[in-house]
Amino acid sequence: MPDWLLFLVSSLVWGTTWLTIKLQLGVVAPAASVAYRFGAASLVLFAWCAVRRVDLRFDARAHAGLAVLGALQFALNYLLIYASEAHLASGLVAVVFGTVVLWNILGSRLFLRVPVPPPVVYGACVGMLGVALVFAPEMSRLARAGAAGDAPLGVALAIAGSVSAAAGSLWSQRMYARGGGVVASSAWSMLYGAVIVALYCVARGTPFRFDPSPAYVLSLAYLAIFGSVVAFLAYFTLLQRIGAARASYTAVATPVLAMITSTVFEGYRWTALAASGMVLVLVGNVMVLRGKQAAAAPRRDAPASPGVEKSARA
Repeated sequence: MPDWLLFLVSSLVWGTTWLTIKLQLGVVAPAASVAYRFGAASLVLFAWCAVRRVDLRFDARAHAGLAVLGALQFALNYLLIYASEAHLASGLVAVVFGTVVLWNILGSRLFLRVPVPPPVVYGACVGMLGVALVFAPEMSRLARAGAAGDAPLGVALAIAGSVSAAAGSLWSQRMYARGGGVVASSAWSMLYGAVIVALYCVARGTPFRFDPSPAYVLSLAYLAIFGSVVAFLAYFTLLQRIGAARASYTAVATPVLAMITSTVFEGYRWTALAASGMVLVLVGNVMVLRGKQAAAAPRRDAPASPGVEKSARA
């Protein structure tokens, strides 16, 4: 599959999953839906590995690392995102989640000692200003409706989810630098994420209900197969081919598509202020990613470091 098609697949699928998550909210508790989603996704990946005879064996240390990845990337991250969508339009959650680019860079600086060039700092500031402008009309509308507390809670949950995703990205970067198959690693980490969420549900007394309605079943199938298998594998393949910096441009396309679907299906109403903020979000993301790409590019007189370009989508 060509690189442009891998980029298109991952961007289009992730751009629509935000709205699809909305269809999961209702009869089934969000946490149970997360467990169903990644449990089903892991089974699909294990079946794929069995058919393709992919080696699924890892040592105890690798399994511990995969469990940590599952907890960060597929458990805590999505628990927070599903909860956030109970308070905000799906497109707005996607815009806030775009801050994962910022958290990835800050985490790389703090834990991996990767230098942060000035364009990245400027881009982060522009992007954060854009997020504030996008939410200003929504905050005003909720204040008039007497529900001003919903938006800040939704934003806080989405930001916490993006931080968890960034932590999972940094952890996976460390793991993939040591080697290991993407499909097999994803199968195990999604299974661990599903088990962790299921144990969380048991501890909290969350019932494992199931909604047999077509809307729930089809949205769950879409999220498990396309949002959790197809998109992740397309992105991981693209990442291995062209590097994390260029592959991360999906972070620019995804919020745009999410806002378009929110406008069409959720009736989100644009204002001049929100549109200006969205432009700043996109400009900020491009500045950050271009600055990150320039910083990551090795000098011609310096040897390339193995694993530098390997990362995972948030």
